[in-house]
Amino acid sequence: MNTLKTAPHSKNVQALILDWAGTTVDFGSRAPLAAFQALFEKEQVPISLEQARAPMGTEKREHIKQILAMNDVLERWKCVKGETPTEADINRLYHDFIPLQIETIAMHSQLIPGWLKTFKALKEKDYKIGGNTGYSRDMCTDLIEQSRQAGYKPDSIVCATDVTKGRPFPYMAWMNAIELNVSHAHACIKIDDTLPGIEEGLAAGMWTIGVAISGNEVGLSLAQWQNLSSAEQYTMREHAYGRLQSAGAHYVIDTVAELIPCVEDIEKRLAKGEKP
Repeated sequence: MNTLKTAPHSKNVQALILDWAGTTVDFGSRAPLAAFQALFEKEQVPISLEQARAPMGTEKREHIKQILAMNDVLERWKCVKGETPTEADINRLYHDFIPLQIETIAMHSQLIPGWLKTFKALKEKDYKIGGNTGYSRDMCTDLIEQSRQAGYKPDSIVCATDVTKGRPFPYMAWMNAIELNVSHAHACIKIDDTLPGIEEGLAAGMWTIGVAISGNEVGLSLAQWQNLSSAEQYTMREHAYGRLQSAGAHYVIDTVAELIPCVEDIEKRLAKGEKP
């Protein structure tokens, strides 16, 4: 009688899959905020930074839908429009959002400090690098090119519109793994600054590393972060680390400049037979 054999365990990290805004580019993940606020301002239903940030990491049409479902936003929409938002409204808003997002992405495409050095070090160790994002493919064209010119070129790039469902579903991470010719999900590491991004990595069966300071949980530009007092930085860091750890991240770091020690530790854990 045939028996089912267990797939062999990978004893090495094969690939790292990283988010874009707030993780490898755009310190503070500022680009989406400006676009979402401009979109709703145009509709005479202004939203706060906190409301714009809450669904961060999800595909952008879904992001708009979740903002509209917030009680405060929903009530103000009904007051201005006279009815609850429909699927047609969501489609129209998404259509109007695309050029706004493309414009703001172009203004916030700088690499996170220390990432280029880290990226080169990872490539020297022959790790495969994937990138995925809640942005649509057409939103990413300039970002990908500007990153390439700056020296960052992932081996695989997957956008939310390349799959049937974006984060927190694991499909983007899986597509990255397939394109990178990875043999085991547990040989991959997903790095992200958002809770849906961590959920994506966990659902995909991968190790996860949360990025706290450069991303959505703190949400400040590099200059704003550096201008905080040590006490203020401590408070915001503790809050961000707690949120990402509560989401299930195996590790949390300030920025991707601190990534290498985590990768080395995961290598040791894989060698001992551990899985995420």
